[in-house]
Amino acid sequence: MQHSLPERALSRRLLQRLLCAALTVVSAAAWAFDFEDVAREAALQARQPYVAAPADAQLAALNYDDYRNIRFRAEHALWRDAGSDFRVHFYARGGGQTRELQLHEIVDGQVRDIRVPSEAFRNDAANGLVPAAGAAGWRLNFPLNQPGVSDELIVFLGASYFRALGAGLQYGLSARGLAIDTVGGPTGEEFPVFTRFWLERPAPGAREARFYALLDSPRAVGAYAFTVRPGQATTVDVRARITLRAPVAMLGIAPLTSMFLFGENQPVAGDYRPEVHDSDGLQLRGSDGEWLWRPLVNPPGVFVTSFAQRDPRGFGLMQRDRQFAHYEDLEARYEKRPSAWIEPLGDWGEGRVELLQFRAPLETHDNIGAYWVPAQLPAPGQAAEWAWRMHVGGAALADPPGAWVVQSRRGHGYRATAAAPQHLQFHVDFEGPALTGLAPDAVAAIASGNANVRVMSTTVQPHAANGGWRVTLDIERLDARAPVEMRMFLRSGERTLSETWSLALPPEA
Repeated sequence: MQHSLPERALSRRLLQRLLCAALTVVSAAAWAFDFEDVAREAALQARQPYVAAPADAQLAALNYDDYRNIRFRAEHALWRDAGSDFRVHFYARGGGQTRELQLHEIVDGQVRDIRVPSEAFRNDAANGLVPAAGAAGWRLNFPLNQPGVSDELIVFLGASYFRALGAGLQYGLSARGLAIDTVGGPTGEEFPVFTRFWLERPAPGAREARFYALLDSPRAVGAYAFTVRPGQATTVDVRARITLRAPVAMLGIAPLTSMFLFGENQPVAGDYRPEVHDSDGLQLRGSDGEWLWRPLVNPPGVFVTSFAQRDPRGFGLMQRDRQFAHYEDLEARYEKRPSAWIEPLGDWGEGRVELLQFRAPLETHDNIGAYWVPAQLPAPGQAAEWAWRMHVGGAALADPPGAWVVQSRRGHGYRATAAAPQHLQFHVDFEGPALTGLAPDAVAAIASGNANVRVMSTTVQPHAANGGWRVTLDIERLDARAPVEMRMFLRSGERTLSETWSLALPPEA
């Protein structure tokens, strides 16, 4: 069929328009913002001298109550009209949080700035304070516990700290983007800060949210990508590419921060509550498949222990004890505090999982840290990358497959005669499917200690109350001025039944 000249011209114009539209789509897809854009920004910044955020004395002067009275107005939430169940709320600047974040939204691969006006906040106090424009932090909301009710899911506020929740839980421990020289550094600990965020608008009905962040500090710059998936156990996938500006003594990768004041293994007199802690132990799964459990303590000073590993399979600060009667705190509800399990994605090589514990006088003080320390640090100017998945949830978040420790108690019952001060007794309860149906004489406890320990006796017996097993362990501490490290696990014949209880006690003050 032949076309007239006008028809041919029309066909050519239509073809050109279609071709331009296709090229535009291809170009937009090719130029869509992603992690590599943040990485380029971080690499450029790492070559520049560090510039501290300008001080704002007026905002810094806000006291705790004044700052708490400044609230975000929900009608200003980001994505409230985007057809998504995710919402972004912002935190006002003031008190210890005066730095204004640089915030951006990614829509269809393109970046636009987010402006948080003063009107997005209200002041519930009658003090005449007008909230400042800009945001110090932000949180992501989602119907985590019931449909139609928007709950807090993850929050970023202060330095590189962030906290996430699984269903039915309350905030407890925190994660961080990076830890630098937590102990032993020549200039003390350095606290990197997330200074910029790029928040990707989720599609309607999306069950995950993605965003990126830029981290900055005097000696390190980092590009980060996050993917959050809410659920009974919420997961947070993290990809971090770190470039050092200057040498550091230690890098802490995937750091967790928590609080342990006292517990079943370290009770105190004068408090009506039996236990006060956000986490009760460090859990570790080694590359050889061994599971370890180190009960936390509140030491008299700084106490650092570690586990040398190659390509660990996981570690975390866990809140295993989920019984209200073990805490009796109607306000804090410590039995609802989340556990956090770090699952490395890819090979992490040689290094160690380090546990930092130091003296906490009050439960308002975080005194526990856990993180991965790579044996080989990148040279200044050379980027290094790690990726991990953080699981945040409650009971049975990452239980060992056989049997695990459910409580560790230190102390003794009736004794006909007084024991020497350095004679210590421990009672460790195990539960798990590997212990079901075993004869009373089929289970043995294998115990050992460091050079400061003499194992005196071990007694193993079925636990009539819960169906598990209890080990009573008597040891002699040879030198009170030296630390104690113990290992103990259950075995039946040549078969290992349980994780390893790995106790560490600091030198006595």
